[in-house]
Amino acid sequence: MEHDAYQQIEHLRDELRRHEYLYYVLDQPEITDAEYDAMMRSLQVLEQQHPELDSPDSPTHRVGGAPREGFVKLRHSSPMLSLDNALNEAELREFDRRVREGLNGESFQYTAELKMDGLSMAAQFEQGRMVRAITRGDGEVGEDVTENARTIRSLPLRVKDALARFEVRGEVMMNLAAFNHLNAQRDREGLPRYANPRNSAAGSLRILEPKITSRRKLDYYVYFLLVNGEQVEHSQKAALEHLARMGFHVEGHHQTCRDIEELAAFCLHWEQNRDSLPFQIDGVVAKVDSIGQQQRLGWTAKAPRWAIAFKFPPRQAETLVEAIEVQVGRTGALTPVAHLKPVPVGGVIVSRATLHNEDEVQRLGVQAGDTVIIERSGDVIPKVVRVKSPGARRTPFRMPKHCPVCGGEIVRQEGEAASRCINTDCPARLKESILHFAAREVMDIEGMGEALVDQLVDRGLVKNVAGIYGLTLDDLLKLERMGEKSARKILDNIERSRKRPLARILNGLGIPFVGERTAQLLAEAFGSLDAIAQADREELQRAEEVGPKVSASIYEFFRETHNRQLVERLRAAGLQFTFAHANTRGTALRDLTFVLTGTLPTLTREEAKQRIEAAGGKVSGSVSRKTNYVVAGEQAGSKLDKARELGIDIIDEVRLLEMIP
Repeated sequence: MEHDAYQQIEHLRDELRRHEYLYYVLDQPEITDAEYDAMMRSLQVLEQQHPELDSPDSPTHRVGGAPREGFVKLRHSSPMLSLDNALNEAELREFDRRVREGLNGESFQYTAELKMDGLSMAAQFEQGRMVRAITRGDGEVGEDVTENARTIRSLPLRVKDALARFEVRGEVMMNLAAFNHLNAQRDREGLPRYANPRNSAAGSLRILEPKITSRRKLDYYVYFLLVNGEQVEHSQKAALEHLARMGFHVEGHHQTCRDIEELAAFCLHWEQNRDSLPFQIDGVVAKVDSIGQQQRLGWTAKAPRWAIAFKFPPRQAETLVEAIEVQVGRTGALTPVAHLKPVPVGGVIVSRATLHNEDEVQRLGVQAGDTVIIERSGDVIPKVVRVKSPGARRTPFRMPKHCPVCGGEIVRQEGEAASRCINTDCPARLKESILHFAAREVMDIEGMGEALVDQLVDRGLVKNVAGIYGLTLDDLLKLERMGEKSARKILDNIERSRKRPLARILNGLGIPFVGERTAQLLAEAFGSLDAIAQADREELQRAEEVGPKVSASIYEFFRETHNRQLVERLRAAGLQFTFAHANTRGTALRDLTFVLTGTLPTLTREEAKQRIEAAGGKVSGSVSRKTNYVVAGEQAGSKLDKARELGIDIIDEVRLLEMIP
C-alpha cells in the first residue's frame, strides 16, 4: 500500500514540475489553472495521509511556514561582483580595445545578453535539490532568502543533472504584467504605487512572509552555472545552453557577436526595441564568450575585465509645471507632486511627477510655471530632472502647516526629510493605522485583514482605531462575504485584544520610531500610558534606547489633539493602560540573547519570546556572534546552520524552560 502511495506521490510531483516548467519557463501551458490546482490538491492530500513520504523539494512546499523575524547573512561561494558600465558607444568601443589589448591579438567573440533590471540572487543545489538562495548583498555576503525563493515558480526545486553540487546565478524579476496588476491592486486599496518592477521584485523577495512573496508572481532568469564558485563550461554560450537543458529560465534573446560592430548593432537594436519585451531591461551585458579567455583577462577589485554593462540612456521630455500640490500617504507622509502639462515619454503620457519632499523641491529650485526636463526613472516612475527655464509667473512651493485632508498638525522631525500628519484618525492613513493596530505582533486581532478593513472604513463603521471596539454583530453581518460564525469569531478576537499588555498598545498607536522593542522599554520604564503621555522630551529619554529623535516624536504625538482623543477612546474601551509587571522583570536570562527557529513542541514563537523577555533575556531575529543560544524546534531552517557554523549553543524547548525559574 505504501509503495502505491509513493508511486502516486512521485508521479504527481513529476507532473506538477513539468507543468510548472511549461507554464512559467516556456510559456506553453498544456492544462488549465483549475486542472493544475486539482492536481496540487491531490498531492497535498496524499502527503498529509503519508507524512513519512514528505520531501522538501515537493511542489507543495513552494509556500509555507510561519513569517520570519529577519534574514540570516551568508557568504557566497565566490564573490558576486558588479559590472563596469559603458554609458555610450564610445565607452563600449573603449572596453573592446582593452579586451583586444589584454588578449594580445587573439581572436575572440562576445556573448551579448539583455541586461535584466532585477535583483541578483544565487541558488545552490545539492543532489539535484534547491537547498539555499542568497541575495547578492555586498557581493561577498548576502541574505538567506531560501523560503521566499521557493515561491518563484520558474525556479525549479529539483533538477535532474549529473552535477552533485552546483550553483546558478541570475536575476529575480517582476514582469510588467505582474507589476501593473500589483499597482492596480494597491490603487484599489488606497496604497501608494510601487516605483518600478525592480524595486517591487527586490522588496517582494525580502518580505518576511513567504505567502505574500508567492502572490507577487516573481520570475528568475539565470545566466551563470558554477561548481565550487567556478564556471564549469568552456564558454558562456555553452553555459546558457546547459542551464536551459536543466530546466532553468534562460532569457532567449542572447546572441553571439563576432566583433564590436555586431555588438554595437545588438545594443542599438534593443535600445530601440526594449518596449516590445514583457519585462524591463536597462541595457545589454557583453561578456567575452570563452571562459579560458575570461580567466586570462581576470578581474579588478570590483569587476571582471571580460564583461561590461552597456546602459541605455534615460528617456526624457520637456514640459510645463502647471501646479505643485501635496498628497498624504498611508503613513501620514506629505509628498509634493508636480502636475504637468501632459507629454509623451517613452510611449507613455506623463501628467504627474513626484517631488519626494520639501528638500528636493528646494534642491531643484522648481516652481509652478517653470519649464522642466522630466524622465521616467527605471522607465516607469516620472521624475523632474532639472528646471530648463523659469516661468514668467512663478509660484513658490510651501509645505502646509496643517494636513490638507484632515486639518491635523504637520510635524517634521529634526534630521527627517519627510513632513507628516500625526493625526492617527486622518482618513488618508486610517486603513493602514487599523491594519497595523490589528496585526499579529501588535494587538493580534485575527481576521482583521485588508478586505475587512476596507469595508469597515469605506462604509463609515470605523472612523478611528478605537472604533474597532464599538463594532457589533449587526455591523459585521452587513458586510460582504461575512457569515455569523466568522463575525462572532472576529468579535471574540476583538474582545481578547482588550487584555493585551501596555507595550502592544504603545506599538499599535503608530508613533513614528516606536516599534515593538521601544514600546516594551517605555512600558517598563514608565509603568503607564498616562505617565508616558505626560512626560517631556528629557523625561522620555530615561527609557533605555530612547534618544532625542525618538523622544521628540513621542512628545509631539501626545500633544496632537486627535491623538489625545484617541487615547481617551481606547481608555473607555477598557484597554490596559498600566504595565502589570513594571520594574519586576526577571534576571535569570539577563544579558543573554536568544534566536528562535523552527516549530517548538508546546510554545508558540510569541509565547517563547515573552517568557525569555520576562526573564530578562533578549530575542533577536538573526544569528550573529552576539547570539548566546539558538532555540531550535522542528523544521529549523538556515538559522540552525548559521548557529552551527559560528559554534553557538543550540538548545530545545525543554532546556529553555529549565533555564527560566
